[in-house]
Amino acid sequence: MGDMKRLFAILSLVFAMHTLIGCSTADLDVSHSYPQDPEDVRRLRNGKLTGDEGISFGGKKKRGDSGTSSGPSIGVNSYLWRATLDTISFMPLVSADPFGGVIITDWYEDPSTPNERFKLNIAILDKQLNANGVKVSAFKQALDDKHNWRDSAVDPSISGDLENKILTRARELRIKDINSK
Repeated sequence: MGDMKRLFAILSLVFAMHTLIGCSTADLDVSHSYPQDPEDVRRLRNGKLTGDEGISFGGKKKRGDSGTSSGPSIGVNSYLWRATLDTISFMPLVSADPFGGVIITDWYEDPSTPNERFKLNIAILDKQLNANGVKVSAFKQALDDKHNWRDSAVDPSISGDLENKILTRARELRIKDINSK
């Protein structure tokens, strides 16, 4: 499992570096030249996926900001997004969509309970940091006597407990940002 954590840390670092550097290319001004390269025409017509300034995961905010910025940014509250990733950092990720606010983990087996595994689907529902801003759906499977994974009932408190941990962490991040200014 240590290798999985190291891989997740490396991938997170690469993603963060890519985000900080941005996905910008040189501005193209081909409006006066003819014929135009089809790729240049596509870039001019469609723009860039992340806007002219790349993706912002927080950046400078004014005091009391909700965690969103007026410039190009993730589509959800940045404190909830970061808190969610912090809270589930021990689980392998299948998908993390910062624009849609959806995080899907792969199956995670706790070494202390090797005959069961968990998977999470998390949706960040709001651009504001509030109690209804995050929804966690937990799934559980257990090994049967033939060593096949079978869906199993999940304790309903697991989702609520994770939501509360994410919200607590998001508040901690926001307070830290406010106090650092």
